[in-house]
Amino acid sequence: MRVLVWHVHGSWMTSFVQGADEYLVPMDGPRSPDGLGRARTWDWPVAAREVPWENLRDEPVDVVVLQRPRDLDLVERWTGLRPGVDVPAVYVEHNAPSGPAATTRHLLADRSDLVVAHVSDFNALMWDCGRAPTTVIDHGIPDPGYAYTGDRARIAAVVNEPVRRWRVAGTDVLLAAAERIPVEVYGMGVGGLAAHAPDLAPHLHEDLPQHRLHPQLAGARAYLHPYRWTSLGLSLIEAMTLGMPVLAVASTAAPQAVPPAAGVVSPRPDVLVEAARRWLHDPEEARDRGQAAREHALRHYGLSRFLSDWQSLLKEVTR
Repeated sequence: MRVLVWHVHGSWMTSFVQGADEYLVPMDGPRSPDGLGRARTWDWPVAAREVPWENLRDEPVDVVVLQRPRDLDLVERWTGLRPGVDVPAVYVEHNAPSGPAATTRHLLADRSDLVVAHVSDFNALMWDCGRAPTTVIDHGIPDPGYAYTGDRARIAAVVNEPVRRWRVAGTDVLLAAAERIPVEVYGMGVGGLAAHAPDLAPHLHEDLPQHRLHPQLAGARAYLHPYRWTSLGLSLIEAMTLGMPVLAVASTAAPQAVPPAAGVVSPRPDVLVEAARRWLHDPEEARDRGQAAREHALRHYGLSRFLSDWQSLLKEVTR
């Protein structure tokens, strides 16, 4: 199949384009959010082909994968095709509702011609999708390989834009933990945390590419997932696959993603801090938990299962 899909979420897209289809990725001159084209920091196969937006009308398209509300308009303006009417379409809902948690109505709730594919059961539970057909395709990632050493007696977290997304990302939870245990933070915009926690400044790592991020993460004793509100977070799955034991706030899809053998999941930050202290003094327990985390992540979030689920859905909507 020829799949039209925008480069929106780099990690998710890196997994998606590993499939058996041809992927048409819109590109514009400035590589704006509507025309990023191919990734520059991830390894994508040649089947993911950049197409200048002005040439899209000349490209046959079998199915469109939408990921943002404005993608509906972009498809029609750039191809002349109406999603769900002139071309089959699936809308990937990456995010939990940003409005009231349980009563926010999805923008496609009144349409039956588009499938909404949630990335977690938690997403599907929280969105009101009305009469729109829905499904859940859990995340899947390429296996980065077991890399855990846990040599550094520090707890690592990956949080993008922690200052702007403060309570949503659990930044307050992260900083409170950093007052009691050694913490290091990775992600986009993490430098802004220095103004709130000066002692943390030497341990803030700004937007490392994956080939550097993964081995750096795996050297920390454990992974902390402080998020209050998100669909799940691919960084959590990546950390588990690396072989890291996990400390996670019991919100979003984390309780489902992290079994008891793989770490500690609790709505009480003090419980997470106490578990972190135990692992800082007991690297063997941390290693055992990390091995269980990797085994679980490979079973439930492997790339082959993810691609198989997507192949089945795309074939279904194009029939």
